[in-house]
Amino acid sequence: MAPEIETQERPATRPPQEHRPSALSERDMKWRQFQSRNPRFRMFLIIGIVVLLVAGFFLWRYFGSYESTDDAQIDGHLNPVSARVSGHVEKLLVSDNQYVEAGAPLVQIDSRDYQVLVARAQADFDNAVAAAKGAGVNVPITSTSTSGQLASAAAEVASAQAMLAAAQQQSEAANAQLAQADANNMKAQNDLARYKQLVSKQEISQQQFDQASTAAQSTAAGVDAARAGLAAAQQQIKAAQSRILQVQANASIARTGPQQVAAIRSRAQSAEALVEQKKAELDTAQLNLQYTTVISPVSGFVTNRTVEAGQNVQPGQELMRIINLDDIWVTANFKETQLRKMRLGQTVTISVDTTGKDYKGHLQSIAGASGAITSLLPPENATGNYVKVVQRIPVKITFDPGETKEHALRPGMSVEPKVWIR
Repeated sequence: MAPEIETQERPATRPPQEHRPSALSERDMKWRQFQSRNPRFRMFLIIGIVVLLVAGFFLWRYFGSYESTDDAQIDGHLNPVSARVSGHVEKLLVSDNQYVEAGAPLVQIDSRDYQVLVARAQADFDNAVAAAKGAGVNVPITSTSTSGQLASAAAEVASAQAMLAAAQQQSEAANAQLAQADANNMKAQNDLARYKQLVSKQEISQQQFDQASTAAQSTAAGVDAARAGLAAAQQQIKAAQSRILQVQANASIARTGPQQVAAIRSRAQSAEALVEQKKAELDTAQLNLQYTTVISPVSGFVTNRTVEAGQNVQPGQELMRIINLDDIWVTANFKETQLRKMRLGQTVTISVDTTGKDYKGHLQSIAGASGAITSLLPPENATGNYVKVVQRIPVKITFDPGETKEHALRPGMSVEPKVWIR
């Protein structure tokens, strides 16, 4: 037989919904009784609500009046100091974290080699100056001498031409005398021939014949003398012509004087250029001698010193860095949505974690690109799956004058700037 199943009837319960109206009514009655016993409660409640609304409004106004970020730090110039000449480090004049003024010596490199180079360059420069002075003196001397030679050559040419003209005149006179002597000789010879016939016939005396014979001999001798004079005059003409050729050659040489002056002037200019070259070499040697003392480019604190005494350094080798704490600023990376109301020149409150103090500053500039674009590996949104990411834009904030005079801030410190946009 199947076991009997005992069933027990549960008492019927009323749904809870039926008790709610009575419960609400009971609460309303208690609330009304409380209000009747405390008549000022409503006024206090209204005042409290108004106070909360006013406080909420001012809180909303306050939190909406600035933009802040904790992605910010102090930045500054890390001025590297490097050697400009090679050499052996003789002295190290500073230590790490030491404050130095601009122009203060930092490192001393052995300067003896550079002193020798300066002495050699000085000697070369003095030699070039002396040579240039000598070349410069030759220019006016040669110019004056050339002018005298030109004038003398012109005078000699004129004199030679005058001598030639005189010789030609003498030749013409000698030629005329020769003609006259020939005529006289011919007459005397003819007379002698006639007298010879007459003397043979004894029509004239022997004395007359002797006179005619003497006259014929004299005229013949006059012809020879006239012929010799003509020959001498012709020789004088040839000598005068040779003299003209000689003085013309001298004149041609004298006319090259301006070219000689130009050549000497060019040599003088070349000597002056050599002086300038040696002066530049001397200046370079003196500069290299000065560079053996490495000086600080700015005022600041020494950091990251890598040089030691006794070390050999090369040009361009970094020796240390100088941090100028008088020229520091804040680089804050704000979200692009926070830049909507930012303007240049807005006041900024800078909270520094290290000092626990607030400093005043101004928004100086906003970067031209986001930090992601200027990173080593910028994102390529055109490739792969694109996910929108809020970008951050670097903003430069400068401290107000006098805020950093204590040199308590250092580049790299974390700060939290608040840019007051209202």
